[in-house]
Amino acid sequence: MTGRQVVRGGLVVRDGSVWREDIEIQDGIISAIGQDLHAGSATAIDASGLHVFPGAVDTHVHFNEPGRTDWEGLSTGSRAFAVGGGTTFGDMPLNNLPLTLDGQSFDEKLAIASRIAHVDFALWGGLVPGNVDRLRELHARGVIGVKAFMSDSGLPEFASSDDLTLLDGMTIAAELGMVMAVHAENDAITRGLTARFRATGGKDIRSYLASRPVVAETEAIVRAIHLAEATGARLHIVHVSSGRGAAIVAAARARGIDVSCETCPHYLTFTDEDIDVLGAIAKCAPPVRNAEERARLWEVVVGGGVGMVVSDHSPAPPSMKGGDDFFAVWGGISGVQSTLGALLTEGPAHGLSLARIASLVAAGPASRFGLAPRKGRIAVGADADLTFVATNEHTVLARSDLHYRHLQSPYVGRSFTGRAHRTMLRGMTVAIDGMPVGEPQGRLVRPATHA
Repeated sequence: MTGRQVVRGGLVVRDGSVWREDIEIQDGIISAIGQDLHAGSATAIDASGLHVFPGAVDTHVHFNEPGRTDWEGLSTGSRAFAVGGGTTFGDMPLNNLPLTLDGQSFDEKLAIASRIAHVDFALWGGLVPGNVDRLRELHARGVIGVKAFMSDSGLPEFASSDDLTLLDGMTIAAELGMVMAVHAENDAITRGLTARFRATGGKDIRSYLASRPVVAETEAIVRAIHLAEATGARLHIVHVSSGRGAAIVAAARARGIDVSCETCPHYLTFTDEDIDVLGAIAKCAPPVRNAEERARLWEVVVGGGVGMVVSDHSPAPPSMKGGDDFFAVWGGISGVQSTLGALLTEGPAHGLSLARIASLVAAGPASRFGLAPRKGRIAVGADADLTFVATNEHTVLARSDLHYRHLQSPYVGRSFTGRAHRTMLRGMTVAIDGMPVGEPQGRLVRPATHA
């Protein structure tokens, strides 16, 4: 929607606090914030009784298009994200075919997303052995970073990066000022333990969890930080599952190393005992940890050591989430619709304010990956990306509430406190009362240096 709009009566979550004020929008941009703004001929939008958050920015999703649209797709994934309060996503370079490893594959994904994404988007590039010389063309097109695996990705076409590939990739990333993201698990440990368990017939949940111990994560994090320090690269550790891992990142950053990390709502919500009950629907890598490790992770999050919470939405068809061999089922969680709700539910009990939640799901990722000042905040001059939330509304997530291609998620049946009632993208309503609305409106968002 173009023209002038005024959002009235809401409690606006911005600048580290909550304010009762109005928001004026002119042609999709926030043009004024204040009390009792004059509406005149503007379209009035009533936010009475609701908190107005910045639209969520989820920089870690796998929507698997092109090539594996039957796993999710940019259309269904972005619609579900909008329903959950999201307005900008960052799509990872793997699970889709072709992989986003060069300029041509970036262009192919961009062409599709520009037609069918319901919210704004950014794209990641990938680093694998043999494509280091293609990082410059990915950077020139405006990727928000380059992603590498230090262990088996689960997909043979996206090979893990050896230390020399990581060193070479980080050297180029440092030269370009580009973020290098890594999946940090020690491949020798995880591969060796997997082989050991399988050799003795172990294929159950507990064998899988034991095959990916916390030390596999912490060792890889330390090694990645060492390479980043040597090269001067901007490092980001994806989906940190343990408090010990997050604490290592926080300590390195305190020493002056340019490193950040993210965690995911499933690591803050579930424990290994939940996985025993939920089964394959909650399998991921690194895996969900025990209650003690979850408590440690919460301590680091509350203490400011983690800058963002993102979904790592990684769906697959139901046929890939079944069977009695837990090692063989697909390791990915469908959760992009539930990130904000999970934090609103779990966060206050651990001391997270609404302003801190807004930072974790919006300002933090937008700032780290160069999408600010347009995204992730409610401020004059920013895109009018807003989520209207009933923070005290209690719901139980039903399978029929989901908007994924495959209606499966470990959050089904879980009680939530806080529900997104309306999501606005650049002043246009893209979801309301649990349903996506309107035609695709998504645009590519490049880091500020490429704007």
